[in-house]
Amino acid sequence: MQWFEQEIELAQREGVTHQGNLPFLLTPTQTNGQAVLLIHGFSSSPKEMSAVGEILLQHQFTVYGVRLPGHGTTPEDLATRHATEWFATIERGYLALLAMGFEISAAGLSTGALLTLKLALQQPLKKMILLSPFLQLKHPLSSFATPLSYLIPYQNKTISPEEAPFYYQRRPLKGVAQINTLCKQLSGQIHKITVPSLTLASSGDKTIAKGSAEKVYKKLGGRQKQFHCYGDDVPHVLTTAENPQQQDVLQRCINFFETSVES
Repeated sequence: MQWFEQEIELAQREGVTHQGNLPFLLTPTQTNGQAVLLIHGFSSSPKEMSAVGEILLQHQFTVYGVRLPGHGTTPEDLATRHATEWFATIERGYLALLAMGFEISAAGLSTGALLTLKLALQQPLKKMILLSPFLQLKHPLSSFATPLSYLIPYQNKTISPEEAPFYYQRRPLKGVAQINTLCKQLSGQIHKITVPSLTLASSGDKTIAKGSAEKVYKKLGGRQKQFHCYGDDVPHVLTTAENPQQQDVLQRCINFFETSVES
């Protein structure tokens, strides 16, 4: 598909070399007529959402895993990117799938959940899943990311050798400032979103402010919404093998997408 080939070429031109950091398109042999956009989080890569993509593929969904600009390249690249670029990439994918005749849903993790909310405000979605969404980060200085970025350009994070190819150890504070902008834009608009939704979070999340995911859930408009919070043993990133409840997360996702929407 030409549009997807163009996304691959763009990623490679911008410096993506590892296969797991490229956008991915999964197409079943027999489609159910539905497509799902998968949106990864800040300073990670499409691989973060690959397990969700695989289970959706098994259930005849077409899946497009977006690569947000500045990801899968270098922290220095990410420091130059804006949330408007991230959203433009998602919307390109949405419109491409729409042109193919699919009903479209979306699932986003962390910052990807914020971008999913923004998409729901601007384009029709059949359903959406919000994984560890937030309106406030946990770090007490996160709201000062813009001025701090001139003094401390990067925040260091411990990354395991297995995760190193897919996550940045140095996260640019200018990128955190873009996240703060997204949160401010969305905070007063979430009540307008009536898309059937599933929100998953954990009490063991050390990235976002306590109760932030539930706050997003409560702000959502409409009555077809679900919320589940895992315990202290579950980390911020719900979709990878580091989460001991990964299989439960995947099962909840597929159950939600396969359940009929109430009229």
